[in-house]
Order: sequence, then C-alpha cells, then structure tokens
Amino acid sequence: MKHITIKGTAIPALGFGTLYLDEKTALRMVGAAISEGYHHIDTAQIYQNEAPVGSAIKASGVDRDNIFLTTKVWLDKMTRKDFLPSVEESLRKLKTDYVDLLLIHWPNPEVPLAETVEQLQLAREKGYSKHIGVSNFPVKLVEQTLALGADIITNQVEYHPLINQTKLYNYLRSKDLTLTAYSPIAQGEIIGNEVLRSIGEQYGKSEIQVALRWMMQQDGVFAIPRTSSEANMKANSQIFDFELTQADMAQIDKLKEQNRRVVTPDFAPEWD
Repeated sequence: MKHITIKGTAIPALGFGTLYLDEKTALRMVGAAISEGYHHIDTAQIYQNEAPVGSAIKASGVDRDNIFLTTKVWLDKMTRKDFLPSVEESLRKLKTDYVDLLLIHWPNPEVPLAETVEQLQLAREKGYSKHIGVSNFPVKLVEQTLALGADIITNQVEYHPLINQTKLYNYLRSKDLTLTAYSPIAQGEIIGNEVLRSIGEQYGKSEIQVALRWMMQQDGVFAIPRTSSEANMKANSQIFDFELTQADMAQIDKLKEQNRRVVTPDFAPEWD
C-alpha cells in the first residue's frame, strides 16, 4: 500500500468510499474493507451511513489510531449556528472522539465562505478533527479558502481518466495540497474503454485496476473507490504489484480530452 505523508501523518493513498451504501451494506463492506487492509475510510453526513461506518470500525479490532477516517459537513450545516453541532452529531454516530479529516462537502454560496471556514478551523481547534479540507472546490474557491488562513490538506473532487482536472491538479500541487479522487472509475463509465483495456491486458489487470494504478503513480493523489461488492473491493486493492510505464501513463492522460463529468448536481459551482 502506498502512503502519502502530510504533516507527519502517513495516509494510505488508496481508501474505501461509502457513497450510496445503505446502513446494512456499509456495515458489511467497511468491515470487509478493513479486513482486506483498507485503513482509509471515507463517509459523509449526507450518506446517512456514519453510524454503521463507526460500528464497523469499532468491530474491526483495528486500533482507531490506525484508521484514517474522513467525514464531510453537508450544505445545510455551513453556518456558525449549525456547523459545530453537526460535527458533534457525526462524531456520536461514528462512535469516535475525532475524525482524521473533516471536509466542507460542497461550497454553499448562500453562506459566506469566511463563516464556514472559521467553523471548520474551530472544529480542528476543538480536537474534533486532526486535519481539515474542502471538497468540490474550483481553483478560485481554494484560493479564497487559503487566503482566509485555513491550513487545508486536500480538495476532494471528481477525478478519473475521462475528466480534465489539469488546471485544478496543477494548482493544488503548486500549493503543496493533495487531490482526493472520488468517482475514480467515473461510476463505471471507464469499463470497456479500449485504451484502458489494452493497457490492462499487458499486465493481466482490468480497466478499473489500470485507472486506479494511474492515480497511485501521480504525485499527491488519493483515490477512494466505492463498491458494494467484496470481490470488486478486493480487486481494487490489487494494484500495487505492477507499474505503468511512462508511455502507458501518457496514453491514459490523453483520455482527459473527453472531459466527461459524471457528478453534476444543480448546486455545483462553476467548474474550472
């Protein structure tokens, strides 16, 4: 397993996401993922599965300090009145005193960013989270967040071979920030891609494994694939026994010219 060290914390580059997993499935899959060696778990308030995620971590037998746990504050909790109480509720559901990373899930233009960032920083000061970050922030909003003095470590965004996030990625790296890739297989849209399939055949790997390996070979990139299948979860972790060549990486990089975005809610900001 590859790790990325940030502020003295070694974080597994490959994590397990829990989007769309109902309570029963989240309990089963998080437990199975931890048993398989995933020690980076991602959830969010809006997923409505923080409680089973917390239960699975508790039941795993793995020391809490050896799990890197992320949750995210939802749009309707961005105010000074609601932010911290929502984080406290998340901690109760997760059955833990702290998360390792707390994110603003989406920017909310109806609440001043300064107000939300103030609360994010306060959550860390109170010990509710070891690290802080943002999600779904274009360059302009990341710049504003940094200008407010927030010591964020990552921006979690849609990232896969079919989307062009070059501007955002280069900006984040210029600020020594990481990119956390959600929907890293474009919610299945990369399956059947001829370039990925052809490269995978050289290594006995699937298109999905090639895409995840492509991310692992980039500087400062985490990936948090989500699946409800234990077989797929195991396959997703079997990406550290081969290495893509520079030519392979260049071929995959060209796919971004399609610039296909699969997550497009009506409340999304203006993308880069």
